[in-house]
Amino acid sequence: MMDAATADPGSSLRTAVGRYGIWSLGLRSENPALRGEITEAAAELEELGFGAVWLGNNSTTQHAAPLIEATSRLTVATGIHSIWQQEPDRTAAQYAATDACHPGRFLLGLGVSHSVATDRYHRPYSSMVAYLDALDSAGVPAERRVLAALGPKMLKLSRDRAAGSHPYLVTAEHTAQARALLGDAPLLAPELKVVLEDDPDRARTIARGYLALYLGLENYTNSLLRLGYTEDDFADGGSDRLIDALVAWGDEDRIRARIVAFREAGADHVALQIVDGQPPFDHLPRVAWRRLAALLTGS
Repeated sequence: MMDAATADPGSSLRTAVGRYGIWSLGLRSENPALRGEITEAAAELEELGFGAVWLGNNSTTQHAAPLIEATSRLTVATGIHSIWQQEPDRTAAQYAATDACHPGRFLLGLGVSHSVATDRYHRPYSSMVAYLDALDSAGVPAERRVLAALGPKMLKLSRDRAAGSHPYLVTAEHTAQARALLGDAPLLAPELKVVLEDDPDRARTIARGYLALYLGLENYTNSLLRLGYTEDDFADGGSDRLIDALVAWGDEDRIRARIVAFREAGADHVALQIVDGQPPFDHLPRVAWRRLAALLTGS
């Protein structure tokens, strides 16, 4: 089911991450009670056929290293490492140390985060360019980093200065537009939320509970406005049409079709995030991950 995607000539990254991965805040949890289960879960995800795991929000090599050590081939990526989180020389040193121990297993996902998340936020595009310049000088290869790009300028930067893009909270339409901007070669690995619930009211209620935070962040709302949504779509936790575009829910056939739609729109890899109403930082939805693996068989 999840054999690695057919690579472009010389594209080892596309081969390494495969068609599908798991995006999880729980896998980067610092809760001591979860430490053993996190590495166990990573090993199981590899066995299930997922090619990569993406560690959510402000993740670092500190979170990635135990998962790499617990697996044999899984790509472990930050999704994302905020450029305001630490200086680029430290990021470069951490990357170098991790790659020296585990060559080709760590992927540095970078993003500018949001103005409400840090008092350092300023000129996000220019700041990302400067951060990439510093990483270049420190020897971090462009082919081992991706950018959490939403808008056209950042997508073009991910094409020109990185291996590709890992957009968060996007639709299949955004994926098609991103592919057109990126061209064929760069990796395009959007994140997609999945609610394993076929009752429409319950599924949308779970989705709205999780999306409430994101629909208050202008980077995301500006991206959605560019896609033709309106301020009315953001009210009351999100309109049905917005929820249905951002979250795959329903029975197995419907969810599979939604995931495949992202690939048909141009995604090389889809990073799937289970949303189930549980606290994401302290929860590993392992039963749901097994269900995802089963429904993706043959896709």
